[in-house]
Amino acid sequence: MTNKIQEYIIDSFQSASEDKQLLAKAIELLPYPVQIYALDGTSVMVNKAMLSEYQQQDDSQVVGKYNILKDPSIIKMGQMSKLKKVFKGETVYFKNIKVPLEYIQSRYDIEDLEIEEVYQDITLFPIFNKDNDVEFVAAFLINRAVYKGKDKIEKAKKYIEIHWQDKFDLEKIANHVDLSTSHFAKLFKKHTGITPYEHYNIYRMNKVKEKLMDTNLSVAQAFNECSIEYNGHYAKVFKDVTGYTPSEYRKRME
Repeated sequence: MTNKIQEYIIDSFQSASEDKQLLAKAIELLPYPVQIYALDGTSVMVNKAMLSEYQQQDDSQVVGKYNILKDPSIIKMGQMSKLKKVFKGETVYFKNIKVPLEYIQSRYDIEDLEIEEVYQDITLFPIFNKDNDVEFVAAFLINRAVYKGKDKIEKAKKYIEIHWQDKFDLEKIANHVDLSTSHFAKLFKKHTGITPYEHYNIYRMNKVKEKLMDTNLSVAQAFNECSIEYNGHYAKVFKDVTGYTPSEYRKRME
């Protein structure tokens, strides 16, 4: 969001501030997540975009329960003194803030948050009453970048499939998608139902299956064509994947 758009929205809110119904409607219709706070920091309203962002059906987990002035993630970032300025009438900006997803997941009681990382620009500004006193504080949350676990797993699968003839290296794959090996392995199993190594083997055995279709190749040659040594271990891997030994599979195809 550009500064001009931010200024336009802020001005629009100020224009509608004396008409509470008009103000509430304007907030609700905005495509950006918005939260409104009372002067004690308690949330008094969130819009649909905010609820959608964190997979909520209603505002019962937030309104009247969340207090921005007591938010431990803001306190931890050392930004509380800057935040308090908006309650005194200033507009403040937080640029490229990494959202504390674990805290949000706990706050909203979300069992399975698909998002892995979110970076936001946050604009907080006062809403004045007719006497020019601060009546509410509004917060806009504009996503700069959103990284979803599913996206990273798809990227990892593609990497495995490109490097299927290389030796399996979990750490290298995890580094490719900027995750720790333990978190990557857990996330991969969650999204696919199998481990990264199992996916690697399934892809490789599917390549062997293609080579077994060529009857000019022996079973061992079919494996060798895939840079796999034909031995008892890989014969077992093939059977685990396909349900047949290599010879049985070839006969069925014939």
